[in-house]
Amino acid sequence: MAVLIPVTEPVDRRRTRDQLEILTALLSGPTVDAYIRDELIKFPEDHPVFGWKCNVVGCEGPARGGGSKDMCVTHLDEYRKRVKTEPELTRYTFQQTAVPRDIRRVRNIDPPDCRVCRHRPSKLDWVELCERHYRRWMRALKDTPAAPDFEVWCTTQTPLRSFGRCAVAACHLWAYSPLGICHSHHNRYRTAGQPGGARIAVKRWQHAWDLGKEIAVEYDDEAAFRSWCARVPVVTRPGQVSLRGLPPLLKAEFQWCLFARSQRRDLSFWSAQWMQVLVTKCRTAGWESIAEVDTRVCSHTDRMIVHAFRADLRLVYYTKEDTREAGFLETDHFGIRLTGDRGSHLDLRRVQQRWLRDMLWDSLATRLRSPQGARSGSPFDASRRAAVELGAFLAIAAPQGGHDPRLLTAKHMDAFVVDQRRRARDGLPSLGLHRYHTTEPGTCTDHSRREVFNYARYMLREALENGSADQIGLPREFICALPTGGGPTERSRSPFRDEVAQALADEANLAQFSTDYDPNNRGLRDIWETLVFTGRRANEVVKLRLDCIGRYGGLPLLWHDQTKVGNLDEAIRVPERTFEMVQRRQKITLQLFLDRYGRMPTQAERKRLALFPSKKGNANLERSVSYGWFQSCFRSWVHQLEIQGPCVPHQARHTLATRLLRSGASMHHIKQYMGQISMRMAEHYAKAAVSEIEDVLQMVWVGGPGSAVPGRLLASPSTAEPLSPAEAQAMALDLSRRSTPTEGGFCTFQPVVEGGACPWKLNCEGCDRFVMSGADLLYWRRKRDQWRSMAERAPDNATADYLHKLFEPTAQAIDGLERALAGLGLLEEALSLDLRRPQDYFQRVWATAFRASDLVSLESGGAPPAMAQAAEVSA
Repeated sequence: MAVLIPVTEPVDRRRTRDQLEILTALLSGPTVDAYIRDELIKFPEDHPVFGWKCNVVGCEGPARGGGSKDMCVTHLDEYRKRVKTEPELTRYTFQQTAVPRDIRRVRNIDPPDCRVCRHRPSKLDWVELCERHYRRWMRALKDTPAAPDFEVWCTTQTPLRSFGRCAVAACHLWAYSPLGICHSHHNRYRTAGQPGGARIAVKRWQHAWDLGKEIAVEYDDEAAFRSWCARVPVVTRPGQVSLRGLPPLLKAEFQWCLFARSQRRDLSFWSAQWMQVLVTKCRTAGWESIAEVDTRVCSHTDRMIVHAFRADLRLVYYTKEDTREAGFLETDHFGIRLTGDRGSHLDLRRVQQRWLRDMLWDSLATRLRSPQGARSGSPFDASRRAAVELGAFLAIAAPQGGHDPRLLTAKHMDAFVVDQRRRARDGLPSLGLHRYHTTEPGTCTDHSRREVFNYARYMLREALENGSADQIGLPREFICALPTGGGPTERSRSPFRDEVAQALADEANLAQFSTDYDPNNRGLRDIWETLVFTGRRANEVVKLRLDCIGRYGGLPLLWHDQTKVGNLDEAIRVPERTFEMVQRRQKITLQLFLDRYGRMPTQAERKRLALFPSKKGNANLERSVSYGWFQSCFRSWVHQLEIQGPCVPHQARHTLATRLLRSGASMHHIKQYMGQISMRMAEHYAKAAVSEIEDVLQMVWVGGPGSAVPGRLLASPSTAEPLSPAEAQAMALDLSRRSTPTEGGFCTFQPVVEGGACPWKLNCEGCDRFVMSGADLLYWRRKRDQWRSMAERAPDNATADYLHKLFEPTAQAIDGLERALAGLGLLEEALSLDLRRPQDYFQRVWATAFRASDLVSLESGGAPPAMAQAAEVSA
């Protein structure tokens, strides 16, 4: 993390004053809550980030802490005990039925001010009277036969003199005696051994004080007593943060950071007690700003808060131009947060040369400003690595450490290229980068060498094109000497071996996977099973939203985003088992929301909820679990099963594609179902011999779209109304049915497909099991032209009429085929396809086929006969 003001350097008072003025102006804005500006910040009990009240209905006790600890200690312990005997008990049910704690039993709150004095503390937490008035009230109850009205009695009492505020610097409470400290700190004072020996000189001083007399306080060592008052911490209260005694800048920083955090929607609950502990530590250590906090002496919670506060303050203290000078970049300045739960800060200070660091900053800023935006953080990390590696080499091998770009030549770049190749070949350490959270240098690989070359070349040539290289005097030959790193290495993953697939699908192993690695039931096993049954990419399943399934035309569909290929809100057919599994997961996620908020989500909230919500930093359940978490758990599970050889989740995608191919699916069908961008990529996933692919392509076709409403086709003139996109997606392809080619089309009669004799003596044109595909359109057009020519050459009109009548059903089928292809938007593609070609031409035209009888009914204007329901996709 970048510091704001280095602790090792003297503090710039001018800069400190400017920062205080900025924060003061921001805190004075109309959107800042009034309680944030006070020295004593009291958060509402139901605050979305700093809420503190127990969720049990009617309970006045404070919650134990943030996150899932949303109940007081008593109810939390009671809930844990009951869950052991009642596993089905939910937090929401317990919170609605548990017995609330009485306010008289809750001690961890500030005593209210006396109803009469207004400047003395109450004797007890639940009685709003100071000790003197409380005794008078008890005497009135004893002496009066009829109990007096409390409100009326209070108006008859005279306020007593105040003892002032507590002498403890951090305390905001009223003192309860002439000693000048509150009741809580008086107990701590006695526990500490009464440093300084402070005591009241008069034993019975209450009456004398009420008469207005001064009461002397004696000290053995008054300086020791005052020193104790200056350093003793404030009494921690739920939902309160006392900033008394802090320097002005540090106080303003706390106020602004607490406000900034309360404005975020996707954060976890934080306890105000954590803030108070850090405030006390800052006051004791004498730190004057968040930047001076030494995180080496802080606890884990303190470090977490300090890092979060520094991130918020950098956005205030630095502009875009300031970050370029300081050597880092904030993506929040561009309104962008990169995926992968990354923060806003990108530290560029490891690039040693100022000109190279500025060039890197400009390149990253250009990416953030681009119309396409930035989705992944990988290009940013690779660009930074490339600049660090180049800078580290120039610092060793270039004149003046590479700080003067005018002295660089092509020889220096050639030497850098040779050095990187040698390090990648021999696996030598990196020059500039270290491993995560260690001082050990990273290892160079072919992959890292390729990224360094490609991204350094991109950055340098971008500077050459926009003229910034000429401005700093960087020679052109230096830039042009850097070669490309080449494309990514083709690495084809194989499907799971049979024994591996059996181990990963074994019920006992799956139960172990869920029990050992997902104790919080965030859906680890459900993610894996969905990957196996659907063949989706891992992130497509991990990032599923709550409402991701539905039935359309009776068919179960799964809606997901294929962000890798730019297809959003895509639907695929899923097995009933997967559909029911997702339904169970939806109930679990909704129960989490109900436990947290005590209500069901609204329609707008349901759209944002994640199906597999993360446990950390996700109060609104909108952020999904990370792919890194799933990958780490899966890797550990595979290691526990002692599976030999490579085994990664992505192999499930290859396995499904290969089994679809072997079950009779065409490459076009696999491409469509798997969400591939090209036929070549589909072949990359479906492992089979070329001859096997050709055989399957010639064998697998369907009689017509498997619609949930038989007799209706997409955009057909015979349909009563057009289909919606959801219903169109429901017309799934039947990947389990096979066919055999015949003259002018395909036969789907299964006994014939399996090798039996045709009972109709190969009368394909008159058979309702005969299908005509889009690839056969030109064949049948030539056939129609041939019959017309024969009719024109007929010797008489009777013969011509006979020929026309004989060919009329075929002509109607051809016209129906043209209408169907036109409705699907494939007519032009079909007319450009002549004869049957290899798989490069087997696109939607080749894969679209219809029963001849259905096509005849389309031409005649009647309702088409019932079409076969699409079979479920076999996994």
